Amino acid sequence: MSDYHFEKHQCVLRATGVHLTLGEKKILRDVNLQIDNIVRPGKTQGQVVGLLGPSGMGKTQLFRLLAGLNTPDEGTVEVGDPLQPIAAGQVGVVAQDYPLFQNRTVMSNLLLAGRLSGSSLGSPEERAKELLSRFDLAEHGDKYPVQLSGGQKQRVAIAQQFMCSEHYLLMDEPFSGLDPIAVDALCHLISEIAAADEMRTFIIVTHDITSALRVCDTLWLLGRDRGPDGKPVPGARIQEVVDLIARGLAWRPDIHKSPEFFATETEVHDRFATL
Repeated sequence: MSDYHFEKHQCVLRATGVHLTLGEKKILRDVNLQIDNIVRPGKTQGQVVGLLGPSGMGKTQLFRLLAGLNTPDEGTVEVGDPLQPIAAGQVGVVAQDYPLFQNRTVMSNLLLAGRLSGSSLGSPEERAKELLSRFDLAEHGDKYPVQLSGGQKQRVAIAQQFMCSEHYLLMDEPFSGLDPIAVDALCHLISEIAAADEMRTFIIVTHDITSALRVCDTLWLLGRDRGPDGKPVPGARIQEVVDLIARGLAWRPDIHKSPEFFATETEVHDRFATL
């Protein structure tokens, strides 16, 4: 299939030997992961990676490390081209509840984010106008969050983070509580934004296997090793990388209707029991 001709170029995000302990509890152990820039001839293509795992496995803590909000006890997290140690603000973060300032307009929320981040991405005003236009929010700049629909708030929250970080975005449980139509719209939005910039990179932390399969090109499954007695070893790490490109399950809007999709969904679902 010609649409699947691609190459992997430079690494744009990497975690190496990451360990994290909170109190006396080992949360993460020897986490190693990498995202490479995907290049498709004649197309602009970003990267969308899903981080999945059972509840309590340490996804939130790994999320915070990848965002530069926390520091691992051991190991490194690097981002960019060229790679450099991550710092808070280099990666945009969209929390589950879309934390917008309710007493500020949409435009004011974006401008504040750009100024607080100290971003060097150009004029905050021009960048905010560009993002509002790109996200179909141009006519909503003077509105307050309470005047927006849930989907519009989500778009504003994403645009707000791109005021700070040009390429990298982490999303925490973005599909939670959405009805099927809203999930369709969000999957389309993520795919559209990812395909707008060659270096655009999303990491989506979610429990929603179906939605992750629809929008991601790669899945990271976070879980714990098992000892000889079958009991879990303290500290989670990436147990499996599911390459959806190699399976022909990426970059197709109708992929969720295919038999291959259902087979992979069942496989990942069953794998959760062993994580």
